Amino acid sequence: MNEPRPHSPHIRSHEQGASLFRPVASDLLRVGSASRRWFLQAGLGGIAGLSTSRILAAEASDSRSRKPPGNKKSVILFWLSGGPSHIDMWDPKPNATEQIRGPWGTIETSVPGIRISEHLPRQAAMMHKMSILRSVDCSASNHTPITMQAGHPLARRTDDGKDGGGFPSMGSVAAKFAGPVDPALPPFVALADSLRADVWGSGDLGSAFQPIQGTALAGSFAPPKGVSIDRLSHRESLRRSFDTLQRSVDESASAASLDRYTSLATDMILSGKALKAFDTSREDPRLRDSYGRTSVGEKALLARRMVEAGVRFVVVSGAWGYFDHHGDHVQWKGIEKGLKPLMPHVDNAFATLVMDLEQRGLLDDTLVLMMGEFGRAPVINKEAGREHWTNVMSMLVAGGGLNHGQAIGASDSKGHSILDRKITPQDLAATVFRHLGIDLDATWTDPQGRPIPLVYNGGQPIHELFGTA
Repeated sequence: MNEPRPHSPHIRSHEQGASLFRPVASDLLRVGSASRRWFLQAGLGGIAGLSTSRILAAEASDSRSRKPPGNKKSVILFWLSGGPSHIDMWDPKPNATEQIRGPWGTIETSVPGIRISEHLPRQAAMMHKMSILRSVDCSASNHTPITMQAGHPLARRTDDGKDGGGFPSMGSVAAKFAGPVDPALPPFVALADSLRADVWGSGDLGSAFQPIQGTALAGSFAPPKGVSIDRLSHRESLRRSFDTLQRSVDESASAASLDRYTSLATDMILSGKALKAFDTSREDPRLRDSYGRTSVGEKALLARRMVEAGVRFVVVSGAWGYFDHHGDHVQWKGIEKGLKPLMPHVDNAFATLVMDLEQRGLLDDTLVLMMGEFGRAPVINKEAGREHWTNVMSMLVAGGGLNHGQAIGASDSKGHSILDRKITPQDLAATVFRHLGIDLDATWTDPQGRPIPLVYNGGQPIHELFGTA
């Protein structure tokens, strides 16, 4: 089945979205092939369309721009595809008319003075461990992940075959300038049903820094039936187990002629780390229940395993367009019938991830973000939904060793516009890059040989999170 395109006709997008509530663990753990060619295909021939050795070679060539070894900082980005309603989630307007404030009440959080939707109780109980950004400028964004995942207002949907303007995503910048925490894992992994629809890639930064699709990666690293990683780790056993491999490989790919980077790709397979990282069956069933046995819950747990194993940047998307709540006439329904049953699942996934990271000593090194491409309109429409709204949106931030327990910025009394403390896409990028230890003054080179700044037009880290003026 062809992947949906982010610029497909809008109503059709509601008809093609994947089911949020389908557990994904079985798909992630399915063995991709029992062929004797598996080792060549997974280690040397490419994973999810990319050559592993090419990635490693590109990483080595960029080593001078990276922070020294020992940097364990990572990022997990929850992508709420479709555009979550700021008013109905993190920026409620209880004093507005019912048509604006919506059908639900608000609840107190663990931080005095901050209230959020009554349908986010776990986030409310942990608000002292997270922050809400209520004044995010999404005016350059459209119905794709491009602008906000790039952290760049010039990275836009254009529908002319040149979407994004060549600007890379924050994940791809992390892959190039920070690399993986552990070289046995790729630096940038996307846990999404459709990379094309829900994950922005490397733009002109280069194909070596594209995200790897996690579902495809899991199958690629699973060895053929009856062949264990322990057996593969012994080169002599490897040759015996794949006794016909040499007959199916060109002489230039023989063991004697493997270059350094192909050898590293081989080691990525033989270490078994990638396979183990994807094996959620190792987890306590009670923890899996806490995350939720849905697409977003399973992927959130998998994201934790990814950063724990050594992936630098992970994007999690529960389903394509699942926060696009125009009304009850479309697939994802409106506010009451669509958003309400969805909220407990993202509430559990986010709160459990924060708790899980903290208990494992990973929270200070892991920046966790939850956002979509824009907010929703202040007025509920005749279809019981809200339309797209690019004036302002809200998002969550947790972890990273930052200052939390605060709501930063504000929208006006109707949730219509930014009232105070505008936070731009480039401010978000600067915040992510500072967390990762990436030089904010660094540049990358476009195809014309021009240096392009990583951070656009004076973007600054969000100083309230870092405790600076």
